[in-house]
Amino acid sequence: MNSLSPCPNCGSRELYRSKEVSAGGGHAPDYLPGLGSFWLAEKFYIVACKDCGLTRFFARPEAMAKLPESKKWTRL
Repeated sequence: MNSLSPCPNCGSRELYRSKEVSAGGGHAPDYLPGLGSFWLAEKFYIVACKDCGLTRFFARPEAMAKLPESKKWTRL
């Protein structure tokens, strides 16, 4: 994960990171399609700025490694 601090929106260093959160699937939207397994959705971390509320989602390195081979993602 790249350097997260300071906040790109307000410059604050009051950033907080969540534990791993499911990226969805099942009855919820799948925010990282094709990167999890058949039974389990991939996970990501959430980083929130205490001062301005900017919230960012970051895929785990394991998910990022699957991007080049995934048929559900297109390189820009």
